[in-house]
Amino acid sequence: MKSNSVSLAVDEFAKGRADALILIGRILLAWVFVGSAYGAISNFSGSVGYFRSLNLPAPELFTMTNIVLEVLISVGLILGVGTRYCAILTFVFVLAATAIAHRYWEYPAGAQQIGQYNHFLKNVSIMGGAMLIFVTGAGRFSFDRAS
Repeated sequence: MKSNSVSLAVDEFAKGRADALILIGRILLAWVFVGSAYGAISNFSGSVGYFRSLNLPAPELFTMTNIVLEVLISVGLILGVGTRYCAILTFVFVLAATAIAHRYWEYPAGAQQIGQYNHFLKNVSIMGGAMLIFVTGAGRFSFDRAS
């Protein structure tokens, strides 16, 4: 019986604070894009070099596109603007980034493969978070809700 009351308390906590928890979730999901965009802006040549190392055509264009998309994703998730569209964009962006940059199976066994595998798993988790935001929407604390 005790576990049932704990389960009810957890459910009530989540239901009673859903909008605030969704806001926190959106901010935490966006955090990785804020940091990545800032890093690419502050070290543009390093980002270009990274895309060049992946043998991508037009690495400068990839870097600029990456920055624009990461800023758009960050603002959309944090403020809750076009949140469901932003969640779809996030999912597709991370799927593409994973397919391009984190093909861990192409690395020899060892530290590099493990690092790429961890990035792969992180990206799968981000896609899961994006899917949850797509389903739940932005919640009450958002510009979507205000309109």
